[in-house]
Amino acid sequence: MDVIEYLMEGDPAIRWQAMRDLADAAPEAVAVERARVADEGWGARLLALQAEDGLWDGGVYRPGWVDRERPMYDAWTATHFSLQQLADFGADPADARVRRAIGRVRDHVRWDQPGAPAYFDGETEPCVNGVVLTVATAFGEPGDTVVRTLLDGQLADGGWNCRAEYGAEVSSLHSTICVLEGLRDWEQATGGTVRSRAARLAGEEYLLERRLFLSRRTGAVIDPRFTMASYPVRWYYEVVRGLEYLRRTYPEPDPRCEEALALLRSARRADGRWTLANEHSGPTSFAMEGEEEGLPSRWVTLRALRILRWAGDPIG
Repeated sequence: MDVIEYLMEGDPAIRWQAMRDLADAAPEAVAVERARVADEGWGARLLALQAEDGLWDGGVYRPGWVDRERPMYDAWTATHFSLQQLADFGADPADARVRRAIGRVRDHVRWDQPGAPAYFDGETEPCVNGVVLTVATAFGEPGDTVVRTLLDGQLADGGWNCRAEYGAEVSSLHSTICVLEGLRDWEQATGGTVRSRAARLAGEEYLLERRLFLSRRTGAVIDPRFTMASYPVRWYYEVVRGLEYLRRTYPEPDPRCEEALALLRSARRADGRWTLANEHSGPTSFAMEGEEEGLPSRWVTLRALRILRWAGDPIG
């Protein structure tokens, strides 16, 4: 099967992005396909799971049923990660169903702690706030409060770390990529500020100095999981996510991307597709058809193909 045909047999969330980024479809056709995200398939299923109080699964970062004595418990069904997924699907912010869902969050949802701020004002951890900023920008909500928090939390090496409030002084690629995505999205929507651009550029240097996955000191792979394509990415870093960020930010690859691009090329299967190599464990709202660890993945293939197209490779 032709790899574009394979993508076009997927969910509307996959199809409209493949049409726009790989098939050069007319904007009108892309818009028609994108409108289906909120009407059918994964996007419609996700929207239907939101309660009238704006929450998914009774909680903001963790579901309402999670035992608070288990702080490391991973579940992806609560509001924060549901909104991240809705933004990934590319649900049209002008759709009435999407506007209603975002309005519920804006008007009712506050972070889980007593007296906590509203969702779109963010909280303390940069990996969380970076995703909040991406969500806010995707759906037309202001992100200025979150931006100020992020800029104030940047570390001296140029990146961010969610453990900084507990004394960490070295940045984390996990935290840094979440922040960079949020700042890029916010700047593209608003024009940004001198300070936000300087912070973003320093964060990009932090990423590029490590060639996206290698130790700056030894040249060794920082974490084997960074080489494994995943989806949904949640708060985790991996090479494909780093390359996707740069694809959306730079007109062409920086030379320091070459090892990461070579890794991506080497992972391509003989049939032109890519495998979902690492599925982050934890309960999910529903299984996305065709997305199973160890098998070909439309999400990973879509991301990989548009990265390689950006790098000048043929996609067929």
